[in-house]
Amino acid sequence: MPTMKKLTALTVMATGLSSFAIAPPATADDAFMEALTGGKVSFSARARYENVDQDGIDKEADAYTLRTTLGYKTGAFHGFSGFVEFEDVSHLGSDKFNAAGTNGEPSYPIVADPEGTEVNQAYLAYNNFDTTFKFGRQIVTFRGAPFHRFIGTVGWRQNWQTFDAFSIVNKSLPDTTLSYAYLNQVHTIFGEDRTVAPILNDGDIDMDSHLFNIQYSGLPIGSLEGYAYLLDYEDAPDDNKNSTATYGLRLAGAQPVNDDFKVIYTAEYATQDDYADGQMDQQDYYLLELGGKYKGWLLKLSHEVQEGDGVDAFRTPLGTNHAYQGWADKFLSTPAQGLQDTYVTLVGNIMGAKLVAAYHDFETDENSLDAGEEFDIMLAKTFKKHYTLGVKYADYNADDEFGLTDTEKFWLWGQVKF
Repeated sequence: MPTMKKLTALTVMATGLSSFAIAPPATADDAFMEALTGGKVSFSARARYENVDQDGIDKEADAYTLRTTLGYKTGAFHGFSGFVEFEDVSHLGSDKFNAAGTNGEPSYPIVADPEGTEVNQAYLAYNNFDTTFKFGRQIVTFRGAPFHRFIGTVGWRQNWQTFDAFSIVNKSLPDTTLSYAYLNQVHTIFGEDRTVAPILNDGDIDMDSHLFNIQYSGLPIGSLEGYAYLLDYEDAPDDNKNSTATYGLRLAGAQPVNDDFKVIYTAEYATQDDYADGQMDQQDYYLLELGGKYKGWLLKLSHEVQEGDGVDAFRTPLGTNHAYQGWADKFLSTPAQGLQDTYVTLVGNIMGAKLVAAYHDFETDENSLDAGEEFDIMLAKTFKKHYTLGVKYADYNADDEFGLTDTEKFWLWGQVKF
């Protein structure tokens, strides 16, 4: 469907849903109709330009894309509510980029934003007894965006990752959040035009997976998180590496030194082994962070290790991996040799705009091969709560010892969200 027709259709839908949302109930006592029609319409649009200059590929990628979402959340009726959200990704102008193998342009660098329109979320929820149940297509994650290390939305991409799932979140215990989710299917960022048999069919992955997460914030030294993620890729071959069981523990906290300065710290450990039909040798994960916050500025040093032995490596196939190991996305999948990432992050505010800058030094876990270095920087400003403008840059410099290629990426975007 041409871009203008898609935008027109979404506009008509938005107008219709808005009218529906503000329409009076059929009768004053009809609580069901009041809940059904008294909900809230949501809308967002994110237009983005992405440029990729990668050694070894003669052409540069220039991608102009638009992500549009339209949703409606009902009011509550005896604890029940519903939510539906449509998502459209359109290419603006000619396709001078490789949309992850979906647009017939393999000679360009990859910009993984395929075109498509789909139901992004559609679920029924029930909330009572300090517990929320959700059944249907939904976002599943356990940490704040964008730091979805293990389970996430891949929210930097235009087509977000969601799940056909049943989830439970309970907060009846003091300072405690207990979460469980059963995943039946993953709707990946690749949309309906991407099939990689047998695991990925029309952009979807069939699963039989269980996620457990517990978070406790009542400790004086910080918040404690424990998790068990049991991933079973149903259609994967018997020797697949993604069907894994991951068990982990994380402590994150901050301690004030005076009114202006506080020390922050994180320590996390996880172990991963095969699960269901998966085949891998056990590999571990470590994260140590130490830094400080001073008058709105954050500076921290981090060291993250994903073990690997040359055959198997610790992996996070459902994570928002763009937020880790550099924005140039050279390590979205962990190398078989594993990866050690030592990095410095600076976060602050300049004239109301958020600044994020980071420097990464990479080496493999096995044999300590130099895997390159990367500099990242982003500046984004939100106006009147609904409008955001941003610019972002990533520069990865490879080392011949490991054999990747130099890559530069640049983004410019604008977003409106209601």
